[in-house]
Amino acid sequence: MPFTPPVAEQRFVLDTVAGLADLAATDRFAAASDDVVDAVLEGAGQFAAGEWEPLAAIGDAVGARWTPDGVTMPDGYAAAYRAYVEGGWGTIGAPEAWGGQGLPFAIQTAVLETLGTANTGFALCPTLTVGAIEALAHHGSQAQQSLYLPRLATGEWTGTMNLTEPQAGSDVGALRATATPNGDGTWSIRGTKIFISFGDHDMADNIVHLVLARTPDAPAGTRGISLFLVPKFRLDAEGNPAEANDIRTVSIEHKMGLHISPTCVLSFGDHGGCVGELIGPEHGGMRAMFTMMNNARLNVGLQGVQVAEGATQKAVAYALDRVQGARDGAPAPIAQHPDVRRMLMRMRAQTDAARALVYYAAGQVDRAALGDAAARDRLEVMTPLAKAHATDLGCEVASLGIQVHGGMGYVEETGAARFLRDARITPIYEGTNGIQAADLVGRKLALSGGTAIATLIADMRAEAEHPALVQLIDLSEAVARHLAAAAPDDRLAGSYPFLTMLSVAACGWLMERQGRTAPDDDFGATKRAVTAFYLDQIVPEAHGLHAAATAPAAGLYAVDVARLG
Repeated sequence: MPFTPPVAEQRFVLDTVAGLADLAATDRFAAASDDVVDAVLEGAGQFAAGEWEPLAAIGDAVGARWTPDGVTMPDGYAAAYRAYVEGGWGTIGAPEAWGGQGLPFAIQTAVLETLGTANTGFALCPTLTVGAIEALAHHGSQAQQSLYLPRLATGEWTGTMNLTEPQAGSDVGALRATATPNGDGTWSIRGTKIFISFGDHDMADNIVHLVLARTPDAPAGTRGISLFLVPKFRLDAEGNPAEANDIRTVSIEHKMGLHISPTCVLSFGDHGGCVGELIGPEHGGMRAMFTMMNNARLNVGLQGVQVAEGATQKAVAYALDRVQGARDGAPAPIAQHPDVRRMLMRMRAQTDAARALVYYAAGQVDRAALGDAAARDRLEVMTPLAKAHATDLGCEVASLGIQVHGGMGYVEETGAARFLRDARITPIYEGTNGIQAADLVGRKLALSGGTAIATLIADMRAEAEHPALVQLIDLSEAVARHLAAAAPDDRLAGSYPFLTMLSVAACGWLMERQGRTAPDDDFGATKRAVTAFYLDQIVPEAHGLHAAATAPAAGLYAVDVARLG
């Protein structure tokens, strides 16, 4: 089944949820005219369907391969990546000062969705580069920006983020990589980093690694961490890649999914010749890295949308084609059977809900960039919701897609299983979804004196009409108040159910808005039907999370954990 870019859906959600017209009315985003946006969405769809989607199966089956000289990609990938660069698709949201088009982040989000639905693992490469651009644009020196941003903006060079070490996963403060001053303004980098997505490949002339490391006599924990720019190849006097920078790809991981994305173990400075540059002030690494991390978290939430859209399209096509059983005395495709129809409706509703949540957060990124303080607070709240809930939904929808296919879904030749294998990492990396929930109740509940979440709830309540949605908003507010006053362990025990409740409420709010404004045509009729399903059947499920969200932590510690095994 060929991939069909959901251009009409993307445009509708950009308009009704991200508020694209308001953004285009500003000087900064004046280039986002209707004709430009339509051309970008249509062009990205044609490019992704024609160049990237045909490579998805071989990327999954063959994957990236390690050699002693570095990582090689399967046939066709280098050419497809060059086509991406030459087509200007990396420049969509990059700053105009560095060769980008300066369009809203929300439009860049739609382009990345299309690329990732066509080939999820492949799209990780430009996604990581977007994060590197953000970090350098906000924290890099003028010299670093002028040397690196123009080529990162086009995608000619790619970027990575290097946090994790064998002993330091979620506990970033435990990292041991070191940076020693060379006396000329550069630093000697030593250490090992693991789980580095696209840490090496043969598609670009250079790879720009952003590496967290400790300087001499740095304070313990996260306060002593600095961020360094460490290119795969050092630059010559003309700013071109030249001498190799003593970075060795030790191995790549053999993974459940995302086989085309090389997940590398990188060793820096084995021979004492790895040179890096400090980004921002010494010991300011966490602040700079969180600029990149928060961008990445939204784009991981977007991966949930990507796999959900791909799985839904494949399941609908199969259900329309597969004849099994009868309806009204005649053989019928399985799409006509109520339980299959239930799964297909749920898949579409959850996919649309995830997209609305992520696009709404993307719109807040653009408003925050315009200096809107309220949007900055709203983005702080929406980031854990978009990252965690959209990736949970990606896994759910991909699993349902296998179920629709029946036994053939468990057979690799249909391609249905790939979506679930690719999706399963998304609730884990860039901060596990449990960490997102802890962030929600640990930092975001108290943000701006508690008004950040309070204003979100007030905005949802002001628009909500469906009784089940109104009730869920009320329950979410009650849980927020309960958790704000709870002991730390009790707050954390209820954090994940609360995150899901608040996410479903936000999705219901945005879906209901779409249902009200949908046009009077086939697209609008489908949108209204899917919205009704979400409000009638999915929103009420979240009511039942109230008990778990308010249950004390004592029940989790009522038995020795060893007895649970």
